[in-house]
Amino acid sequence: MFTTKRRLDNAYKKAKIIDFDDSSKFILFSDCHRSDNSFADDFANNRNIYFHALRHYYNHGFMYCEIGDGDELWENIAFEPIFEAHKNVYMLMQLFHKQNRLHMLWGNHDMVYRNPNYVKKHLSTYFDKVTGEEVELFKNIKYHESVILKHTETGQELFLTHGHQADAWNYIFWKWSRFLVRILWKPLNVMGISDPTQPAKNYKELIKIERRTKKWIIENNNIITIVGHTHRPRFPEHGDIAYFNDGSCVHPRSITGIEIENGEICLVKWQINTNNDGILQIVRDVLEGPRKISGYKTN
Repeated sequence: MFTTKRRLDNAYKKAKIIDFDDSSKFILFSDCHRSDNSFADDFANNRNIYFHALRHYYNHGFMYCEIGDGDELWENIAFEPIFEAHKNVYMLMQLFHKQNRLHMLWGNHDMVYRNPNYVKKHLSTYFDKVTGEEVELFKNIKYHESVILKHTETGQELFLTHGHQADAWNYIFWKWSRFLVRILWKPLNVMGISDPTQPAKNYKELIKIERRTKKWIIENNNIITIVGHTHRPRFPEHGDIAYFNDGSCVHPRSITGIEIENGEICLVKWQINTNNDGILQIVRDVLEGPRKISGYKTN
């Protein structure tokens, strides 16, 4: 039986290795679910927050790791309408890519990106309506199932993957799930009815997914593991099971992510708030941490 253990083992073995040290800076977001700006586009409500946060990280020299479900390719048949709806976001991501600061992972909602030919066909260029020509977008971009951040001095590893490996329905039967979303749930979503089958909306299933992932972490010497998928932010204390979740970019009026900087890790939230004069502004709050990465000991 192709179990959670085997799926996560395979992801770990195939992971892209990225060296880092205490001077390295990473921002991890997942579950953006960028869509076509229709009423079913959950990302649209937070796109200004996301764009502002991502521009902050670009200006401050961070690498961007998107750990799955960046694009909503269950509700949408193709990438092109998503690009047109959020072109400013992709042009900012292109700047990361051109400086080798962009690392992309696929999740269940953009699992088509595990096919390099699909990625090359749809993401390499875009049609510029002004010039009437194909223009470079993400040249030679590679999507991965997983990434391992490996400290150059200590050898400590941080394992990044989307997390749907612990969710058989959304890993093995993702095409069937995609079919149901396109035919059934997207039209209902437009009318304001949420899809109750998503792990983010199904608390009992969410707990099961977390439990399976934690079991794998324990069996693998408590390796620091950072996932998304469930949309529930998780940030352990030193000495606990090293299970992290960066949350999502489709929370109501906010986004959450994980920062790695100065050899430390923290969970952050970006949201719209008001100052004393009643002026709306986008602010960053630290929800958990920062804590030393080295404090999460392997057994």
